[in-house]
Amino acid sequence: MTHTATEERLIDLEIRLTRQDDLVDTLNTQVYRQQKKIDELEALCTAMAARIREVAVTASQRTAVVDERPPHY
Repeated sequence: MTHTATEERLIDLEIRLTRQDDLVDTLNTQVYRQQKKIDELEALCTAMAARIREVAVTASQRTAVVDERPPHY
């Protein structure tokens, strides 16, 4: 290989490496954002599940009170 061909090949490799570095940075940023969103959604699901349990308990307590016979019977 001539000096010029080797230099051009080296420049091409440096360009490819720079592009790959940029791509890795972009992908890392995307993964970070997705993980942050997953964490937020998991917290929301946990809160919603707790709220649903609270509502179910409240509803069952109300039903029990409504189904009871009044004391004067």
